[in-house]
Amino acid sequence: MLDSSLMQLMWLASPALPIGGFSYSECLEAAVDSARAATESEASAWLVDQLHLSLSRSDLPAVAQAIPAWRDGDNARIATLNAWVLQTRESSELRAQTEQMGKSLLEWLRNHTTAKPAQIAVLAGQAPTYPIAFALAASATQAPVRECLLAYAFGWAENMTQAAIKSVPLGQSAGQRILSALTAEIPAAIDHALSVTDDNRQAFTPMLAILSAQHEVQYSRLFRS
Repeated sequence: MLDSSLMQLMWLASPALPIGGFSYSECLEAAVDSARAATESEASAWLVDQLHLSLSRSDLPAVAQAIPAWRDGDNARIATLNAWVLQTRESSELRAQTEQMGKSLLEWLRNHTTAKPAQIAVLAGQAPTYPIAFALAASATQAPVRECLLAYAFGWAENMTQAAIKSVPLGQSAGQRILSALTAEIPAAIDHALSVTDDNRQAFTPMLAILSAQHEVQYSRLFRS
């Protein structure tokens, strides 16, 4: 992989990317509030489960399938995958998260000059989702799909670790241990994601949906999801 491709992926994985990922916990805050993930070990186990049971079965496969579609100019495939991501968001706040981050990433791409204006227009004409917008940004790096998924998963892991630090709350050392546990599991999650097809891609996480609905009316909260 070219140095320029690697650096672009590092940029996309950075929590400093101005797309608002730091403002979401993806229901972790509700899990903490309901004492399901109220300690370091519980939060770590929760996020590892989320990686394997949710991310590796849904968003990561969608990204993996969208990258070649962007490179091939298959706009119909892009529209299908984007619609699927929208349909799998089971609460208003989870849908708002993917749309807000997707729109913000498209705005970043408009100023970053790596994606073509015509490509940006394809997604801007829909309700853009973050996984498909990320796939567009990653496709422009010309990096292999697996490396693109590593960047996506690590960016997610870093954001979720920061959410755990703030919501449990935990110290920085505990956060590093959680991030270490997640990075150790990411390669296997990506292997699974790369094997997923349209027929077995899924988003069946009923507890996340329930917790998200509860989080929407939670009395005190730090995060938007």
